[in-house]
Amino acid sequence: MGRTYPHVIAHRGYAADNAENTVAAMRAAASDDRTDAIEIDARATSDDRVIVFHDDDLSRLTDAPPAVSDTPVWELSYDGISGYTIGDSDEPIPLLTEVLAAIPDSVGVNLELKHPGCGGLQFGEVDDDDARSAAGDRWRPFVTRALAVAIDTDHDLLVSSFYEGALAATRAVDPAVPVAPLVADDVESGIDLADRYDAAAIHPPLDALLDESGTTTAAGDQLLDRAHTADRRINAWTVTTQQEAHALAQAGVDGLIAESPHVVSGDS
Repeated sequence: MGRTYPHVIAHRGYAADNAENTVAAMRAAASDDRTDAIEIDARATSDDRVIVFHDDDLSRLTDAPPAVSDTPVWELSYDGISGYTIGDSDEPIPLLTEVLAAIPDSVGVNLELKHPGCGGLQFGEVDDDDARSAAGDRWRPFVTRALAVAIDTDHDLLVSSFYEGALAATRAVDPAVPVAPLVADDVESGIDLADRYDAAAIHPPLDALLDESGTTTAAGDQLLDRAHTADRRINAWTVTTQQEAHALAQAGVDGLIAESPHVVSGDS
């Protein structure tokens, strides 16, 4: 793949160092020369806006009062939440358009699709063709809006999700957009999804690749071999230490979805 060290993907704009998923985080992450791409989370509001925000509600991340913060984000309007700020910062919850505008075209974007603003979702792989079609239909209006924003930029784009419906909808809306299944614990399911949607990458958790000592597991070796044989990248999440980064690099992963750029300090 022409590179001696994995690409570094800033998880939520380096959530360990910045107010996650904010415009300020994007600018800070993009300004670090170790950053190859930035991972962001997209979800819908009740008025069909596409925002960049990770959680299902505002309780962990914002200064919203309980009457608002305990309500699912998809039941709130953007106007109703846009005045609240993230963590200890003065940064508001941004729209996807604002976040992408803050990232230079030279920095890639990993757009994780979190929630389409409707019910009836099935996490992970879907059971059969009929259910798969229905899952894609649930996601399609949101995915259409999100991709309309994302593909209107010149970023190197990769769309990822834990939900097969989101991957199916992405393929239906724009077959040219690269996709990556996010794996929670079922690596075999991730491989199946990658095959079904001709994915560019698979995103497994680092503990699916490494044991507690930092040695690559047999399952990890198999995943890497199968992915690379199919010309798919493996981007591991979420990397928090230099030791993890080094072990994953030694294992042969292609990307590190990292909480801080410092996980690769001293590496080249």
